[in-house]
Amino acid sequence: MSRVCSVCGKGKMSGHTVSHSNIKTNRVMNANLHKVEVSDENGKVSRAYLCTKCMKGSKKDN
Repeated sequence: MSRVCSVCGKGKMSGHTVSHSNIKTNRVMNANLHKVEVSDENGKVSRAYLCTKCMKGSKKDN
């Protein structure tokens, strides 16, 4: 199972770390994901990864 938000699809993002001398090295920025219990339309509860933006917007069904 990959670390991707099950609602919006947000996952790893790549970029650069820039030093004081302007040397750029690769880095990976991970999404802020949490494993939470999500209920579907039938009432079945399962666990899924959600990013905090989706959790804050209450896109999960309790």
